[in-house]
Amino acid sequence: MSRPDTDHLLLPDAEADVRPSPAARAARRALLAHPVVLLVGIVLASLNMRAALASVSPLVSDISQSFGLSSTASSLVTSVPVLFLGLGALVAPWLARRFGSEPVLLFALLLLAVGILVRVAPSPVALYGGGVLVGTAIALLNVLMPGLIKRDFPDRAASMTSVYTGAMIAGATLVAASSVPLEKAFGGSWEASLAVWSLLAVLAAVTWLPQVLIARGRTGHEVRMASARPGSGTGTAGKSVWRSALAWQVTLFMGLQSLWSYVLIAWMPTIFTDHGMSRSTAGVIFAFNNLIQVAGAFAVPLLAGRMRSQRPLIVLVTSLVAAGYAGLMIAPVSGAWLWAGILGIGQGGAVGLALTMIVLRSGDAQTAARLSGMAQTVGYLLAAVGPLAAGAVHQATGGWTIPIALVLGVCAAALAVGLFAARDRTV
Repeated sequence: MSRPDTDHLLLPDAEADVRPSPAARAARRALLAHPVVLLVGIVLASLNMRAALASVSPLVSDISQSFGLSSTASSLVTSVPVLFLGLGALVAPWLARRFGSEPVLLFALLLLAVGILVRVAPSPVALYGGGVLVGTAIALLNVLMPGLIKRDFPDRAASMTSVYTGAMIAGATLVAASSVPLEKAFGGSWEASLAVWSLLAVLAAVTWLPQVLIARGRTGHEVRMASARPGSGTGTAGKSVWRSALAWQVTLFMGLQSLWSYVLIAWMPTIFTDHGMSRSTAGVIFAFNNLIQVAGAFAVPLLAGRMRSQRPLIVLVTSLVAAGYAGLMIAPVSGAWLWAGILGIGQGGAVGLALTMIVLRSGDAQTAARLSGMAQTVGYLLAAVGPLAAGAVHQATGGWTIPIALVLGVCAAALAVGLFAARDRTV
C-alpha cells in the first residue's frame, strides 16, 4: 500500500471534527497577532506536562513513611495519575469542540494547581484524590497541546513540536533534580517540596488568560464537519479505528512503551536508594534520565519520517530500553549513569516513535485524531498497571530482580507488536 501524504498530518487535532466560521477565523487571527504571548503560554504549559509526575518519584520513600504505606500502596501515588491520563483523554476532544482549546487548557492548568495542593494535604485520601486531579489535568494538556499547535502553526508544526516536547522534558528534569534539595531547604517537608510546583501551573494559567479573552468569540462559531461524527471513532472512509488490527498494534506499542517509562518514573530513584545510593544522587541521576530523553525524542521521529517501514527503529528503541533495565538488574549503582543514559535515549525515542506512528499509520486528519485518542486512552490505562504491579511484586519478593525481569518481558512484547505496527500501511 502506498504511503499517504502526511505533511498536513504532523499532529492529531482535538478539534478535527469542526471547521471555523469566519468569526472563528477572525478570532484566531487576533490570537496569532500576539505570537510571543502564545509562544510563552505554550512553553509554560508544556513545562507542567510532566513536572507534577516527576516531582513525586524522588520523595516516594518519605511519602510512604509519613502515611505508613506499603510498596503496593506507594505505587498508587504514581499509578492513579497515570490511570487518569487515559480516562481524561476520553473527554478532552469533546471539551475542546464544545468550549475551545484555550478555555479548556486554562481550566486544565488551574485544575493541575489545585490537584498539586490537594495532594499534599495531611490525608492518604487527599494524596490519591489529588493524583486524580493531577492526572486528569495532564491528560487534557496531552490531548490539547498537539492539536493547538497544528491549528495555529500549520507551517511550523514540526519546529513548534520540538519546542513543546523540549519544554515538557525540561520541566520533568528540573523538578526531578530539585525535589530533594527543596525538601531539605523547607526543613525536611516533602509537602512543601511538592506544593511549590503549583506556582508553575498558576504562572502558566496567567499567561493563557489573555489568549482565552482574545479567542472568546470563537466558541460557538464552529461548524460540524460532515465527514465524521464526534465520538464515532470513524475516519472519512467510515471504518472504526477500534475495529482495526493495525490501530490496536499502534495502541499497544504506545501503551507498552508508556508502561516501561512510568515504572521508571515511579521507581528509578527507589531502586538506586534501595541499593545504597543517597537520595540526592538518585534524584540527580533520575533528572539526567529525563534530560537525555530529548536526544531520542528529537532524532527518532526525524528518522521515522524518512523511512517507509519503522521496524529498524522499533528494534533499536526496545533494545536500548531492555539493555538499560538489564543494567539496573545487574549493576544498579556502579553503572547508574550509563543505564540512565541508555534508558533515556530509548525512552525518548520510543515515545517519539509511538506518536509519529499515529500519524504515519493514519490515512487522513480525522483518523489521526481518533487513533491518537484511542492510543492515549488505552495506552495510559495499560501504563497505569506498570508502577502498581512493580510495587506489588517488589513488596512480595523483597527485591527488584523479578519486577525488572517482568519489565524485560514487556520490552519483548513491545518489540513483537511494534514490528507489526511499523509496517508501511494505514488504518
